[in-house]
Amino acid sequence: MLTAPRKDYPLAPELQSKIDLVLESHDYDATQIVGILLDVQELEERHYVPEATAYYLAAKLNLPVTNIFDCLCFYAQLSDKPRAKYPIQVCNSPACRVNVIDTKRLLETLESLLDIKIGETTYDGRFTLETISCFGACDRAPAVRINGQVYDHLDSREKIEALLRSLP
Repeated sequence: MLTAPRKDYPLAPELQSKIDLVLESHDYDATQIVGILLDVQELEERHYVPEATAYYLAAKLNLPVTNIFDCLCFYAQLSDKPRAKYPIQVCNSPACRVNVIDTKRLLETLESLLDIKIGETTYDGRFTLETISCFGACDRAPAVRINGQVYDHLDSREKIEALLRSLP
């Protein structure tokens, strides 16, 4: 197997320890790379995997760093670029589109309130608006997922405003 030259990116010892705990919880099993990346991404306030962390993971898992970046680019829930403190994920799966009026209204309301479009981040870095595949809340639509938590029945502007205000 050809591997890209390793770069040394020093990470803070505290971050290395946290990453090592994630790796340990996955038994240093490179076949669990997506789960590892999801867990490591949550260690960053901006919900992404920085380049230095990618190189650290590649070295620890004995993988070419390109494998790490391939995963970061392929899976919508992973990112190699900083996101907002609160990435707001709206489902765009066919099941939720059955309830298209409420989902469309939810997206339009979020875009209006936050003054951003899908894929953009608010000027203050608090919110990113994203669409993703199913996150299992079809029965509670219209819903969003923010930092892993589902907020449901967002069927009015008032409920959406209250949700946004409730996030510190």
